[in-house]
Amino acid sequence: MLAKDAFSQWLGIKVLDVADTRAVIQMTVRPEMANGFGFAHGGIAFAFADSAHAFCSNSAGEISVATDCHISYPAAIRVGDVLTATAEQRTESNRLGFSDIVVRNQDGEVVALFKGTVYRTRKSLP
Repeated sequence: MLAKDAFSQWLGIKVLDVADTRAVIQMTVRPEMANGFGFAHGGIAFAFADSAHAFCSNSAGEISVATDCHISYPAAIRVGDVLTATAEQRTESNRLGFSDIVVRNQDGEVVALFKGTVYRTRKSLP
């Protein structure tokens, strides 16, 4: 998936692990990702967590697309932080999957909590 995902490539995402219902990815926050206060823009953290959600949700080889996502930011993310997102599918129904994603910085501090729902298309990944 990463090979065709230009935005995740721009973020500088490295895929550390992908298994059925789980994914772990990493990236470093660059200066151009900062908001006007010098912290990482919230959209960067959301996009990073959403990418982890995508890798997790599509890990079984079936195209799944997000239908609902929520994020909370319990701590600031700074330029230079190395972020690791761990995504785990918690449950699924006939066509929906529900996942939790925890984003931590290099010190292990939780900097974002993301919940996502996907719709399973029943189509195979190309």
